[in-house]
Amino acid sequence: MRVLLADDHPLFLDGLTNLLAARGIDVVGTARDGLEALEKVRALRPDVVLMDIHMPRLNGIAATRMIKAERPETRVVVLTMSAADDELFEAIAAGVSGYLLKTQDTGEVFRLLEDVAHGEIALSPGLASRILNEFRRRAAAPPEVGERKPAESLSLRETQVLTLVAQGLTYKEAGARLCLAERTIKYHMGEIVARLHVESRAQAIEYARRAGMVGPP
Repeated sequence: MRVLLADDHPLFLDGLTNLLAARGIDVVGTARDGLEALEKVRALRPDVVLMDIHMPRLNGIAATRMIKAERPETRVVVLTMSAADDELFEAIAAGVSGYLLKTQDTGEVFRLLEDVAHGEIALSPGLASRILNEFRRRAAAPPEVGERKPAESLSLRETQVLTLVAQGLTYKEAGARLCLAERTIKYHMGEIVARLHVESRAQAIEYARRAGMVGPP
């Protein structure tokens, strides 16, 4: 199993790298933020990404969306201190293959990682019941009038563009990240504004932040 680690705490990264190596797991690289994780996935093509949520430039959930859009075969497992319901459900919706807590026993984390390598879903104890209860609650609740799900009307490419622009990248910089021309990024932003029924780029960026696609400025 070839693993990429993404976390903004160097000491934790070093310790986890050593633990994984001692278990015979090949750590192919590390990243300090979500954008770097995306770049490393493109270059190194790992089997699994162990992803923290709270990182600078691009959070782990937004990075997961972009990774799964480009390389759906790459499995992303969240490894975080956060047990908050909203982040758990956003991560599941983004396509993660697991959600593990850093407070969990080390041996159990490794066992669950082996499950992920064999195509299973890995969840820390207690999280599965919370997910099931939330799905039951949502299924039983009547739909709200005018309810909009985050970025439901955007294509995968538009989601990538909006995420990068919302992180503060210029059109030129976003184009370089996605291997697109600057004018193509500008075109996509025009389509994004129209699809989200907002009036400006600033409102589209605010929508992205409210939808959890990026962290706060």
